[in-house]
Amino acid sequence: MSRTGKSLTEAAGLALLHRCDPERAHGLSLLALRAGITPQPGPVTSSRLATTLAGLSLPNPVGLAAGYDKNAVALRALMGSGFGFLEVGAATPRAQPGNPQPRLFRLSEDRAVINRFGFNNEGACAISARLALRPKGGVPVGLNLGANKDAADRTADFDEVLATCGPHIDFATVNVSSPNTEKLRELQGRAALTALLGGVISVRNGLEQRVPVFLKIAPDLADVELADIAEVALASGIDGIIATNTTLAREGLKSAHRGEAGGLSGAPLFEKSTRILARLSQLTEGRLPLIGVGGIATPEQAWEKIRAGATAVQIYTAMIYEGITLAARIATGLDAIATHEGFATLAAAVGTGRNRWL
Repeated sequence: MSRTGKSLTEAAGLALLHRCDPERAHGLSLLALRAGITPQPGPVTSSRLATTLAGLSLPNPVGLAAGYDKNAVALRALMGSGFGFLEVGAATPRAQPGNPQPRLFRLSEDRAVINRFGFNNEGACAISARLALRPKGGVPVGLNLGANKDAADRTADFDEVLATCGPHIDFATVNVSSPNTEKLRELQGRAALTALLGGVISVRNGLEQRVPVFLKIAPDLADVELADIAEVALASGIDGIIATNTTLAREGLKSAHRGEAGGLSGAPLFEKSTRILARLSQLTEGRLPLIGVGGIATPEQAWEKIRAGATAVQIYTAMIYEGITLAARIATGLDAIATHEGFATLAAAVGTGRNRWL
């Protein structure tokens, strides 16, 4: 093992990927997963780690954030990689190429990434077909819902993707917080969000099985905007909130690509996203489960998110630097921390450190 916890094989593989263009490396990592070259830690669970999230039974609370497996091409391998749940996509009704390349940039000195993909994906029909073939049971799989860049009615696009893919997913996420589709974040306003969530919930209620619906929000929100979102979310009938997506902020960055346009993710987002999470936990008063995302690279950081109010967490950017086994390492580390701190379950720790972030 290397001193970071990665195996020497995994560390060598990451070093090779980092010699490639970032988007090419992303594609190669998915190929390696599908070919069985990537390490497969298998399920990670325990009585402490087992988590209930909006009615979903998770073996552990460490999930994969949307954006890694956009087209649901590596589900079988990802289900054996130690995650407690997976989110694929974002999917739009029609396939679209996204923004021109280059559109993904490593900020290695900052342990961060900037992307401006622009919802590149193969479309809801292709993604739905793959979701239908996935192994059922064990690790819940959800889909991030998006809208086409040129959509005349973006609200209708979210409804269409859920109607197409809903029979084959365990949860859905309404993504109104990507900074890379023009005016998408405007859907976070009170009136627009109320209408959007009303439509999605109506489609969800027409599905044969109940699919929990989550809302993914931006970290770049003023307190009054966050309060509006919390109020709309509580009234809408959605099942949880994911906090947060990438940021447009650039404070304190060192890497050469720090000025690139797009959403920033990774280590610099940790404090900003955790403060939003804690404030949202305060505003919702435990009435909605929250999923903490942004800058998690260690068990200790995942524990901070849980104590700030998260029932579960998601990772993505840190895997670029730490490898696919990071999920298993974080889950195992969370079990050890909870044991040391005297918590019989992780659920008992949710929100116990919220005030530190307010």
